[in-house]
Amino acid sequence: MQTDPWREKLTDEEYRVTRLSGTERPFTGELLHESRDGLYLCKCCGAELFSSLTKFDAGCGWPSFYAQTNSNNVGYRFDESHGMRRTEIFCKPCNAHLGHVFEDGPAPTGQRYCVNSVSLTFKIENADG
Repeated sequence: MQTDPWREKLTDEEYRVTRLSGTERPFTGELLHESRDGLYLCKCCGAELFSSLTKFDAGCGWPSFYAQTNSNNVGYRFDESHGMRRTEIFCKPCNAHLGHVFEDGPAPTGQRYCVNSVSLTFKIENADG
């Protein structure tokens, strides 16, 4: 019997959200109030996804960004789960579920990437360059 390598790498909650398209409870995420300069990477594969420069407080209970840092790393697919019509966002390199994107964000993009904290790793930017 083969074991799932993601089960070995991730906590139960990280696995449920990233591999099974779950959602963490609102206002519980470790990165919701993160305010330092840095990059937000995929928890599963380390792909660069978002920058602190595009993070904003949407008041929705999850970290929110108005733009991605690398369009090659964030993919989109239609999601009709839970009786809603939404656009799911996922990590293109490893197919990890990240959250959803909505068209109610701030300028300049008008986008709100609503992301589960447990699907992200935060990397502080080096102040020395």
